[in-house]
Amino acid sequence: MTMIAVKARVTGHVQGVAFRAWTQARAEALGLKGWVLNEISGSVLALFEGEKDAVQQMVDELWTGPGAASVQNVQADSAPLGQAGDGFVIRH
Repeated sequence: MTMIAVKARVTGHVQGVAFRAWTQARAEALGLKGWVLNEISGSVLALFEGEKDAVQQMVDELWTGPGAASVQNVQADSAPLGQAGDGFVIRH
């Protein structure tokens, strides 16, 4: 099992549509660790750490997001392992 970490920035209409709560629920269902937060710019930033296939599935699902979201772009980049902490949390 290959473990990876990815930091992803999601742009579009992604704030005020429960994007963080949706991301937390999906990440937990996939067994991922990490965090998600709203940025001042209006984007959502997240860190996912876990099994490679689960992380890739999460990144793929970000393109859809919750029903009220309108995602324009997802930029996902590799991140160092070990920065995710325990569980998956919404940061404020």
